[in-house]
Amino acid sequence: MRIILASASPRRKVLLASIFNEFEIIPAQGEEAIAQAQPDAAVQALSFEKATQIEQQLQLSNGEYLIIGADTAVACHGQIFGKPQDEADAAAMLRKLSGNVHKVYTGVTVIGKKDGLRSCTTFAEATKVVFYPMDELEIQAYIQTGEPMDKAGSYGIQGIGGRFVEKIEGDYNNVIGLPVAKLYQVLKNNFHLQMF
Repeated sequence: MRIILASASPRRKVLLASIFNEFEIIPAQGEEAIAQAQPDAAVQALSFEKATQIEQQLQLSNGEYLIIGADTAVACHGQIFGKPQDEADAAAMLRKLSGNVHKVYTGVTVIGKKDGLRSCTTFAEATKVVFYPMDELEIQAYIQTGEPMDKAGSYGIQGIGGRFVEKIEGDYNNVIGLPVAKLYQVLKNNFHLQMF
């Protein structure tokens, strides 16, 4: 079976390796524009776009395949944060997260074809994250590391950004970008895949 991760994220690659020993990486192209007002719906829609784009691009009509698309966003006080546009945008996001509670949403779409039957499942996972207060010096110094610039909400919990996280409720891997445990259950129950 051909297994494809429709994402260029090095973090998702590492996380997916805890489920599959071998898989291909074919990133979906295009702008990740959030068109939905609800964060869970927004990330699900974007993950669906990524997975279906790769399925159409590769014209996968024959054989068995599994395509996994994922998208992550941060929601705080009714605002949805994707990746920052620039350093000023990153600073604005971090100021809003400072000393506050937010949620990280990751939407995942799995499209599979096995025994001639195509199936598609989309879901979203949410994790609550509490930030310690950050002063302006910390925010600017963190931005200068470059870490915030390719991450939803402008921080990486698994990197330097982890020093600002007071606590989380939910799946840690979800904050990094892929809810591995939930994905494993979906693959096992919906796609009847044997992982071992």
